[in-house]
Amino acid sequence: MEGRQLRPIYDALELPDTKYAEEECEKLLRKHPNHYGAQSIKAFILARSGRPNEALLLGQSVLNTPSAMASAHVQQGLSLAFRALGRPREEIMVYTAALSFSPNDESLHTKVFKTAARNSMFKEQHHAAIQLSKLSKQQKYVWWLVVSLFLQAKHSKDDVSAPVQLKLAERLVEKAVTDGQLTSTEELRVYLDVLDIQDKHEQMAEVMADNGQLAAMISNDPDLVTQRINLFIKIGAYDKAIMAAIAALESRDNWADYKLYIEAVVTLVGQAADAEAKHSLVAGISSNFERWAGVRGKARGAKLAQVALATRMHEAGHGDIVGSPEALIWDYLTEFQQKAICYSDIMQFIVARREPSVLEYHQAQLEQRLPAARDSATNSDDAAQAWVNLEKIRYLLQALMGETDPKAWMAGIEPLLKFGLGSSQARKKQPSCSDMAFIASQRIIQAAFLAYSAADQREQLHSALFKALCVLESGIQLNDNSFLLKLYAIRLYLYLSCYERAQTIYDTLRIKHVQLDTLGHLIIGHGMALGCFALDMELCYNGVTFYDRFQSKMPRDIEAVYQQGTYSNVQDFLEFQSNIVHSVQRECTHRYALRGEGFEYGNAKETLARWEEADVSSIEHSEQTLSALHDNRDVSVMGLLTPKDMAQWDLELLTQSTPIPGHDFIRAFSLVPQVMHYLVCADIESLQEKLSELTLVVDNTNDTLSRQDVLFVRGIIDVGSLYIQASDPQNEIDDQLSRLLSVIRTNLPSNELDPSLFSLSSDGIRNLSAAAELFTYMLALKHALSAQRLPAANAVGLALSQLRKEALKSVNTLRGWVDKNTRALVEEQWLAENDDDIFADVKRFVVGSQKQTTSMVTKACTTSWLRSVKNLLSQWEKCSS
Repeated sequence: MEGRQLRPIYDALELPDTKYAEEECEKLLRKHPNHYGAQSIKAFILARSGRPNEALLLGQSVLNTPSAMASAHVQQGLSLAFRALGRPREEIMVYTAALSFSPNDESLHTKVFKTAARNSMFKEQHHAAIQLSKLSKQQKYVWWLVVSLFLQAKHSKDDVSAPVQLKLAERLVEKAVTDGQLTSTEELRVYLDVLDIQDKHEQMAEVMADNGQLAAMISNDPDLVTQRINLFIKIGAYDKAIMAAIAALESRDNWADYKLYIEAVVTLVGQAADAEAKHSLVAGISSNFERWAGVRGKARGAKLAQVALATRMHEAGHGDIVGSPEALIWDYLTEFQQKAICYSDIMQFIVARREPSVLEYHQAQLEQRLPAARDSATNSDDAAQAWVNLEKIRYLLQALMGETDPKAWMAGIEPLLKFGLGSSQARKKQPSCSDMAFIASQRIIQAAFLAYSAADQREQLHSALFKALCVLESGIQLNDNSFLLKLYAIRLYLYLSCYERAQTIYDTLRIKHVQLDTLGHLIIGHGMALGCFALDMELCYNGVTFYDRFQSKMPRDIEAVYQQGTYSNVQDFLEFQSNIVHSVQRECTHRYALRGEGFEYGNAKETLARWEEADVSSIEHSEQTLSALHDNRDVSVMGLLTPKDMAQWDLELLTQSTPIPGHDFIRAFSLVPQVMHYLVCADIESLQEKLSELTLVVDNTNDTLSRQDVLFVRGIIDVGSLYIQASDPQNEIDDQLSRLLSVIRTNLPSNELDPSLFSLSSDGIRNLSAAAELFTYMLALKHALSAQRLPAANAVGLALSQLRKEALKSVNTLRGWVDKNTRALVEEQWLAENDDDIFADVKRFVVGSQKQTTSMVTKACTTSWLRSVKNLLSQWEKCSS
């Protein structure tokens, strides 16, 4: 009967048609007001429709009706509602209430367990596992209990109970081993984790012994083999570690095993009492490496291990026993320089030894080989790749030797450009050509920042970066799949304030899912800074949608881990889930989305309602919550040819147009909505508190916020202070109002001075965008004063009206200037002839053989600037007081 009544609602939800489903619920409830099944499903519909308060109230009302919980329909509807609301405790209460009617229902106990598991409620998970293991003799429930005990102990703050839980878990596993119930490597990993967290490494070694009961299982799992070698090192059994590593490497080529083998040998060398013993140890490992180097499929790993051994021995002070790592590096290069990965292999070993004499040796070897490699590059793909690897080493050595002469960085640039962009191989999309174009662009960028590092040289810097952009775009035209060329093009377009083209290239990267968390920082937020609010908001909403969907999908993956018995994934999944849920980029994306909503046009009533109804409690942050955030953003994707500890040669750092947002940004733009909320609600005490917090943030940013963000945040502080002053009719506001208006006027385009290409491509558009954003918040201030019938509303309204007229005039003048002049100015100033120009070779190349691409880049820049200014003009037109 109940199922038949609810069928139309279920059908509507399957379509899915939430609105129609709600109508069917209402229809059924009009006939049967106490129909708990309909109420439960309605609670779920309300949760899905963005009405959490109504959903929670209705759901708790049904949950507090014990007799209702006997119905499977109520259980299903309520559990879905509480899950959609993110209320796992209430979801567990649903199943617990249902168990009062069916205490031995295995499926209900399983639901309690999985709900607890996917929400890291380890205590509840443990108790559910106990019930399941009592109800059923299935061995999987024993392992669920073991994993639950392990997780509860690991994440417990109770130093007394954790050891007891771990001991119980250990006993359960030992019994499983004795009974022959430890049957998979997944279960073995759980056993090892339980021992490892108790520091029972000797016992772990016994479990993992070659002649142990589980030896066959271990030998068939590469990760466990490596773990065994590492374990022997951890307990100081270096001889056993060496034997285990040799046995492993006889049958496979695993770099982790090589590194552990080397570490064990170097440690024993350090402990050896005499020179003969030391030499014997080194001779043994060297002989093995030499032997494996002759085995097909192992040569590269074994040869690289020889380099690693020599480097590690020198680090440990035993360099006299082994040969020169530098000679081995060049032997390795001779054999494997035709492989694209060769440079990545040996870079770490070159960087490890930076003594002048060592670098001079590398330089001498490079100079011997480079001319021949350059001359033979057109002979074959392998020869071309060899040249690319040598050019990467040349770049690295210049940085390590502290080269600051931009002319030295530009030396030999022409052959790189011609091969990478103008050769027949380039037209055939040979990968090495894209690599060479990338190296050439990095050299140009590096030389530009070295040549024009002073503040008064930034106009020349922009000219040089524009030429680098032409090289990058030429490479993209030849190979649209080059991720690195596109990343640097995005960076340089944003550096020159060209958002539209940067965003177009970003779209071609097809960044989605978890990459929104690791790579979203490349573009999110830049549109708002450059007047392109709508495009940026779309990216923000895509990010917010990803994070919301992740929170519903990842728990299902954790459930699957237990169902499939892949227990080793539990900790990884929980850590991954925590990293995303508590992600720095997630918080930044949400703050940008909130910030963008401040730009949305609305009348006085709509504006005040938006701030009054803002959920400010959910965005508050403390030092503790900020410190718990995890930064998953990947800056290593920039393909740096230099180590990260060399700031002057760190192109990822140099090409940042604004600081990558972090804790200060999150805190500041969590406080701004709170300031506006309390202002609109006339809560002076709370407003003063938030203004004090915001002042503290902006006074201690240490360049972690952009100049425009600081300008805006200080403007918001002035807006709040002006409101507090105006809230008392006896107070004068003229000085504060004039100061605030002056901040905005200062950042508008001048009507008296002609704009310049440099001012436009540096701070001009950014300042104008900050001024427009601040003006929208001043409008909200004016609306609040009017709604609260405060006398200052009239003066503020008149001042804003006058300011808007001035802004419209100046921005409209700027739009006309950009449309009319910028293309010609780019050609005259950024591509002008200059006999002393360090970048003359690049200039001749891009306006010669790459003329069409250079024209396209010029158009992309001018179009992007014009789009930003038009958007800002439109924003000022909408903002009416």
